[in-house]
Amino acid sequence: MEQKIKNIIQSSVDVKLSILSNPSLLSQVEQVISIVTQAFANGNKVLFCGNGGSAADAQHLAAEFSGRFYFDRAPLPSEALHCNSSYLTAVANDYGYDLVYSRIVKGSGKPGDVLIALSTSGNSVNIINALNEATNIGMVTVGFTGESGGKMKGLCNYLINVPSSDTPRIQESHIMIGHIVCEVVEENLFADKKP
Repeated sequence: MEQKIKNIIQSSVDVKLSILSNPSLLSQVEQVISIVTQAFANGNKVLFCGNGGSAADAQHLAAEFSGRFYFDRAPLPSEALHCNSSYLTAVANDYGYDLVYSRIVKGSGKPGDVLIALSTSGNSVNIINALNEATNIGMVTVGFTGESGGKMKGLCNYLINVPSSDTPRIQESHIMIGHIVCEVVEENLFADKKP
């Protein structure tokens, strides 16, 4: 049992070490930090979407912006798009689950806003539809995926494709990278408030 636990931890560490030694991926993270910082500075918002564990990650990261991360500062306009259960169940029932995110993006997205879409496979239909709608509006699109990028690869302005095909390891890295983005964006915007 102990060895099994160690193997799982090591697998997670190995994926993170792959990210650490991938200049192209690190450059994508740096660019995402810049575009999110600029969006907030311009008065735009950042929207997140995902399914299952990725929905939980989307909600977690949106809360880091709209609440706080390391220090007290003004809230930043950010939401996870699945949090209104009445909306989600009504649209899923009336139009189909494939449209739950694209419909709300169409209703609330504006040019210059950022959509951060999380899908470990990169192939979730409702996420693909949301990215297409965001592009139509003039939003900046960011994908958090696994190694291949899936169908999202060609739909995102910026792609964070974690070098793994193992869903739990991908999600662990999504949170790590998301936390990096939240931390540095907060510092960029509120350096004067840092303790």
